[in-house]
Amino acid sequence: MLKLYGTPPTRALRAIWLLNELGLEYELHPVDLMQGEHYQQEFLALNPAARVPVLVDGSLVVTESAAIQLYLAEKCPQAGLIPDSVEDRAQMYRWIFFLVTEIEQPLWRIARHTFLYPKEKQLPQDVELAKQECLEMLAVLERHMSEREFMAGDHISVADFNAAYTLDWANTEKLLEGSPRLQGYLKAMYARPTAPITIAEAFAAMGIPA
Repeated sequence: MLKLYGTPPTRALRAIWLLNELGLEYELHPVDLMQGEHYQQEFLALNPAARVPVLVDGSLVVTESAAIQLYLAEKCPQAGLIPDSVEDRAQMYRWIFFLVTEIEQPLWRIARHTFLYPKEKQLPQDVELAKQECLEMLAVLERHMSEREFMAGDHISVADFNAAYTLDWANTEKLLEGSPRLQGYLKAMYARPTAPITIAEAFAAMGIPA
């Protein structure tokens, strides 16, 4: 059986969503980051980078949430989450990479300098810079989605499940207030019956304000 290591509200939610969408059976192995379980030798043997999520499928170990999503979609081609045409696949990859590099990275900077780093290492000025950079890239995505239902092509793909988590993250930072199309898109994605809990719900379950 598939095994997924990770705990919401981390990027494990991306993998959980694909597993749910594909109807795959899996074992969820929580990893308590606050207790440093990702630095234990057992976990480091799976991912020396000490990051979640990690997917184990038999002898295969896959790290990086976007890679896990793509692997699961490739494993279940009947679901149609990988576009048929090379042109639409190129657009799917394009927006996945855009989300990971241009939107997720400033969100990480915000997180690091607000609660992940010790107080003495936090740089409040970098939070404002990161927010501005994120807003600029969200505006690019807002224009792209202005008359579209899905990120790439005419059907839902892996890019949409990647985008939903990333935009949910931006939403917890109140960065979608000027992006009505992205707000509507995010709402539609989380209306899917396979959607996992939101990041805010995961934080609330942990007793941490989002």
